[in-house]
Amino acid sequence: MRRGHPWLFREAFPRPLAETTGTPVTVAVEGAPPQLGLWDSVSPIAVRLWGPVRPFDEALLEERFRQAFRLRELFIGESTTAYRLVNGEGDRMPGVVLDRYADVAVLRLDGAAIGSHRKLLARVLERLLPPLGVRTLLSRVAEKDRSEEAVDRALLWGPEAPTRIAVAEHGMPFYVDLASGQKTGAFLDQRENRKRIGDMTALLAAKLGRAPKVLNLFSYAGGFSLAAARAGATTTSVDIAAAAHATAQASFKLAGLDPSAHSFRTADVFVFLEGAVARGERFDIVICDPPSFAPSEKTKERGLGAYRKLHRAAVSVLAENGSVRPSGARGTDEPTFNGIFCAASCSSHVSLDEFHETLDDDTLGRSDLRVFAAYGPPEDHPTLASFPEGRYLKFVAMR
Repeated sequence: MRRGHPWLFREAFPRPLAETTGTPVTVAVEGAPPQLGLWDSVSPIAVRLWGPVRPFDEALLEERFRQAFRLRELFIGESTTAYRLVNGEGDRMPGVVLDRYADVAVLRLDGAAIGSHRKLLARVLERLLPPLGVRTLLSRVAEKDRSEEAVDRALLWGPEAPTRIAVAEHGMPFYVDLASGQKTGAFLDQRENRKRIGDMTALLAAKLGRAPKVLNLFSYAGGFSLAAARAGATTTSVDIAAAAHATAQASFKLAGLDPSAHSFRTADVFVFLEGAVARGERFDIVICDPPSFAPSEKTKERGLGAYRKLHRAAVSVLAENGSVRPSGARGTDEPTFNGIFCAASCSSHVSLDEFHETLDDDTLGRSDLRVFAAYGPPEDHPTLASFPEGRYLKFVAMR
């Protein structure tokens, strides 16, 4: 608490408070000024801290929302219409996630404590969002917070939103499924990595003198595939959910690409990789972005084992010794190119160092790959220095 971590766990309290969930409380520890928090009588996180003590009211919420919106003005340009407006603890608004998709915003609240203030948040946002061009505010309920009475998607104010909406990232158009998409509709935290895949693919296409072959594992709505295809790649998208492929194919058409020129495979990733090895298939870029294999500390060791198994299987279909002629070189091409492997993890329980260990020589069964880049969450997903849980995203590129 003194260092600024925003969570106090239930075991920190010798006895539970006689307060209802969502009640503002004052918490003090020796050596630190008192802090404002919201009490949760059920969650393992008993209190989420909001900073120095003051009333929990519209004035506080408006101040924090405005601070978050101003931060985005520094790095979100007109070519991007889908991004995170508020990132919970990272914007000192614990449990509050607000994502923008063109003229629709989606509010997602983590935990019953902040959930009890949904109407208050919506009322403040009804004043602040329309000047930004947002016409509609939706609410999404996290899976773990759903009850029999809770609906997954609710209209808080404004005209009814479409079930699918067109947005853009760095000028790349695509569709977002607002009705049943994951999280608030899309995985906005991979925006900059999608751009990096596009940039990487374009450079590789120029070097190879042909369309690179790109494999996107756990492809979901096909964002990485779309970025690579726009840069000249032939892509293969693999996901167990056929509905996700439908959204991906619609996005390809929106971007002026022919989906039939690319492959969309509804399959278990491990089964696909086993078949690809048997068929002798190889890919110039392999992207692996699975759901969290370690959603809790108890599942961490098993999750690390799953990452190791997945990464070893994924690099088995990576191109080796592709022919690349250096610019201006003459004569016979020399085998100088190994494929690029990009591995991601969204588990806050796995550190970057631990994730690197699932990519070492022994795990991959080869010693010719090295890490050349590693990235965390993008700028619209700020974190606190004292809050490692906020640095959940890892994206590692190897060659």
